[in-house]
Amino acid sequence: MSEGIGLAWMAWTWQTAVFFAAIAGALGLMTVWELARPGGAPRDGVLGLTTTRGDRLFIALLAAAYVHLGWLAFATGPLWIASPIALALALLVFLFV
Repeated sequence: MSEGIGLAWMAWTWQTAVFFAAIAGALGLMTVWELARPGGAPRDGVLGLTTTRGDRLFIALLAAAYVHLGWLAFATGPLWIASPIALALALLVFLFV
């Protein structure tokens, strides 16, 4: 009965693993960046919000989720096309927000 604790119940695919690895990598890079250059001076962006690096990462991740959900709702092409759009949006968030 006891086969050990496995992840078979989660239906992991390589795409899921890449997604979570990318999130972990982004958090790791942000940690290294913060250790190398502490503070990351808050700045006022286009939306009038005062944001730090971590805030901008959070906004970029939320925006990426909405881009992908919008793609699923309104587009007929493959989902991977939404990823470069989300990456471009993340770049804009880090530059201007």
